[in-house]
Amino acid sequence: MTIDENLLVLLLALLLDRIAGDPQWLWSRMPHPVVIFGAAISYADQQLNPSSLTGTQRRMNGVAAIVALLLLSIAAGLVFDRFFALFGLAGLVLEAGLVAIFLAQKSLADHVAAVAAALRGEGLAGGRSAVSRIVGRDPETLDEPAVCRAAIESLAENFSDGVVAPAICYAVFGLPGLLAYKMLNTADSMIGHRSEKYIDFGWAAARLDDIANWPAARLSILLIAAGAWIRRGMSPCREAIRVAVRDGGLHRSPNSGRPEAAMAGALNVQLAGPRIYGGVVVTEPMINNAGRDVATAGDIEDGVSVFYASCMVLAGLIFGLFLCFL
Repeated sequence: MTIDENLLVLLLALLLDRIAGDPQWLWSRMPHPVVIFGAAISYADQQLNPSSLTGTQRRMNGVAAIVALLLLSIAAGLVFDRFFALFGLAGLVLEAGLVAIFLAQKSLADHVAAVAAALRGEGLAGGRSAVSRIVGRDPETLDEPAVCRAAIESLAENFSDGVVAPAICYAVFGLPGLLAYKMLNTADSMIGHRSEKYIDFGWAAARLDDIANWPAARLSILLIAAGAWIRRGMSPCREAIRVAVRDGGLHRSPNSGRPEAAMAGALNVQLAGPRIYGGVVVTEPMINNAGRDVATAGDIEDGVSVFYASCMVLAGLIFGLFLCFL
């Protein structure tokens, strides 16, 4: 498809995802494509990452595995692209439906907002249970402000790699680029860890995911700042940019800290800091150390509001580009 057709499909997909999200009635009857990606990654892990191999061998196998998985996802994208092209205008609508599956506006906002609702309705235990569905840190180690910080951090990080990055990949590279990105991002979440088992096998997936998410993480700063301006005014907008520029590099990830710092500035809260994953303490400085040190359920709700406004700005940007390419 041409770039203007990609942008039109992306606009429709963003609208569809905003309205419908991930319908449970559908995914209870058939596997989600990301689940299929996960099964392929697990198979590669089982076959190519035995503990008997040396670190060098596991790293080489990891490179081969992610290259093969990316080639398969690109091939699948090309097949779908050719298939949808057979149906003309109806094919554009069908493609928009497929693209919407790989975006995470409504589902992300719903899961994060559920943490605030659980804290208000069920207290700390409910908040811990709700946040455990969206973050990997040990929930029992979190007090209420830490639960709130975890939810806000997840919202900001996943805005970048669950909304902005797939949108960029589809706009530029079409379905092959979108499916390759989602395969890579899924692989990074499954095997891109620094644990003994995956530090070598997942090395290539983690490094490639860092490269793929670099543009989206930086664009997310501006989108979050624009969303903060719409929902909270000019001062939070300026703070989002200022804190992102100053503190975005404090995170251990080269990308995650950028949108997290922007959201911290927009909400005037501290984020990150020491955290516990699987019993292991990860020590990092606080992002926006001058912000409020006690995050609340209200901050989560404000974050969701900024998130939706940022998604709206992204859609407006895509619409503007679409008009330019007409």
